[in-house]
Amino acid sequence: MSKIETITDVQPGVLKLRASENPVQTEATYQYQHLLPTFNNTQYPPLQPFEHQEPGLRALSHENPRSFLANATISDLSPGFGSEVRGVNLVTLDDNARDQLALEVARRGVLVFRDQEAFLNSDPEFWKTWGTHFGRLHIHPTSGHPEGHPEFHLVYKDADATLNHYREDSISTVSWHSDISYELQPPGLTTFFLLSQPDSGGDTLFTSQILALKKLSPQIIEFLRTLTALHSGVEQAQHARDGLYGGTLRRQPVEHVHPIVRRHPATGEEALYVNRGFTRKIIGLKREESDLLLNFLFEHIDRSADIQARVRWLPNTVVLWDNRITAHTAILDFIDTKERRHGLRITPQAERPIPAKDGLSL
Repeated sequence: MSKIETITDVQPGVLKLRASENPVQTEATYQYQHLLPTFNNTQYPPLQPFEHQEPGLRALSHENPRSFLANATISDLSPGFGSEVRGVNLVTLDDNARDQLALEVARRGVLVFRDQEAFLNSDPEFWKTWGTHFGRLHIHPTSGHPEGHPEFHLVYKDADATLNHYREDSISTVSWHSDISYELQPPGLTTFFLLSQPDSGGDTLFTSQILALKKLSPQIIEFLRTLTALHSGVEQAQHARDGLYGGTLRRQPVEHVHPIVRRHPATGEEALYVNRGFTRKIIGLKREESDLLLNFLFEHIDRSADIQARVRWLPNTVVLWDNRITAHTAILDFIDTKERRHGLRITPQAERPIPAKDGLSL
């Protein structure tokens, strides 16, 4: 198991923020009221680089890297991307099985595990131990978290409170992104589950950035492999300063440059690594050139329904995806029903993105 620990050093007084009231009211009758989002002005220092140990690499040395699926029923969400799994109890997986899980997620992009009541009803310390196996746990700079557990990122929407992704000034709530790609070491394997979901709607769409890249012509791919792009958390931080998403900013925003085409450390697969959410400019190109190319890539990601998978959130579902090779968006089609959608994300960081092109300067 990884020995990497969560950074929790507090740095007081870095930013002077107004105290924000908790926009979500606690409910004594709600089973998961102890996991409702809270906000405070605790400040954290800048994240420091760390050496990531890729669990999927360890699984490659196993005699059968898929043995954890021996008794499972698997149905693919699409031929080349995503699978649904029944018959695996995630809480019983040992370290070797978790390594195999990481490799399988890297190969399929996203895995949907059904009937995971034991996982959802585990305590926060179990979830931290689970996440730490896959990397250093990330503390989100702006989102709500359960009281006393800043390592968990929460999404929340009910009849009265909206804390994630809902844009009233847009004709669509679709927002394709790869989580916190602005960090120097963005996430790898990510775990997410809904504690409460609407009767219908509230699905999540995933897309394969490996397949998105392969759809392009060889000449374009070769050009993209020579490029890097700026990923920025500044806009997200400004939303927090403006009082959105709970109005909390725990860490100064950062920007980092990543390759536009990255290589996965376990599979060696190359993937497109840009997203509307956080990719802002291609380094070395003039603004008009950068905007033209990025918008082409964003539109390609948006429109490629033949490389996407849609996950319906049945109760007790746990979804794992690899942020290095996928993008995703929530579908907020349940707004008028005023139902609750309450989710928890465990977000281990991974390596600094590896350029697909050897020797590319970052």
